[in-house]
Amino acid sequence: MEKATFEVHLAIQDRERDRLFESHDEMNAFLREKMDSGEPMVASDMEKTPVERAQTLMYKAWDARGKKRRVQLARLALDMSPDCADAYVLLAEETTDDPVEGRALYEEGVLAGERALGAETFEEEEGAFWLYVPTRPYMRARFGLAQSLWALGELQEAIEHLREMLCLNPNDNQGVRYLFAVCLLSEDMDEELGELLEQYEDDPAPDWLYTRALWKFRASGVCQESKAYLAEAIEENPLVLGYLFGRWDIPEKIPATLGADPDDDAANYVVTSGHLWHKTEGAFEWLAEEILERGQRVRASDIGP
Repeated sequence: MEKATFEVHLAIQDRERDRLFESHDEMNAFLREKMDSGEPMVASDMEKTPVERAQTLMYKAWDARGKKRRVQLARLALDMSPDCADAYVLLAEETTDDPVEGRALYEEGVLAGERALGAETFEEEEGAFWLYVPTRPYMRARFGLAQSLWALGELQEAIEHLREMLCLNPNDNQGVRYLFAVCLLSEDMDEELGELLEQYEDDPAPDWLYTRALWKFRASGVCQESKAYLAEAIEENPLVLGYLFGRWDIPEKIPATLGADPDDDAANYVVTSGHLWHKTEGAFEWLAEEILERGQRVRASDIGP
């Protein structure tokens, strides 16, 4: 889908090089005409910048079969343009499991994205950054950098990146807020976490609900509100309890894309945030007591012995 959106962006940009659209209606009519014609949105002879050519190749790289081929295409993209942020992202994901090496590649990707976008883009697109398709490789690189910093225990630096990413794109299409919440809890930055939870108060994700319950317990202890938050979290995904109480082993590999399988979501939450229940004095004991009070509303198989 992003590849198609990028092609629409290039088609519009190519048309605007000759003459600016006079209205959104004229632009939409142009796009409908292109789609109805059955011809490719992007003509083979369309003039592209080196970064645009490299990014076009990167969409092929992401879809390519086999790690060797994907890496080869990413390196070719960098030969076309050293400002291709997505090439660094792919190399970080495909060529190393070492967070130190990953950090270095993601840092290169962030710098490449900054060069490709230019300072004006950051000013003009702030607040809806992700909607402007050329920003996405940069955002992927910066999120990867924040994740590497988190894995290395450099939480304050990770927090700075995540905070700025949410300023650029508060709609948070990437799910930046979930790692941000973990970092804030880990650093005992509960006040800022409260503001973050309020900003995305309608988020139904299980890990968001469990985070909110733990945050409220840290702030107010056992109270009506913390009990209600925990009840909602358990209702949404009781599978978290099976992993949290050690009934099940954490899978060796958790899918990068979450939200489709409640079991994967539960395991991922415990991997990233389970230690915070143990770190918070009295929280784990409170959780166990609440489960016992709920009785039959939580299956025994979900909480372990």
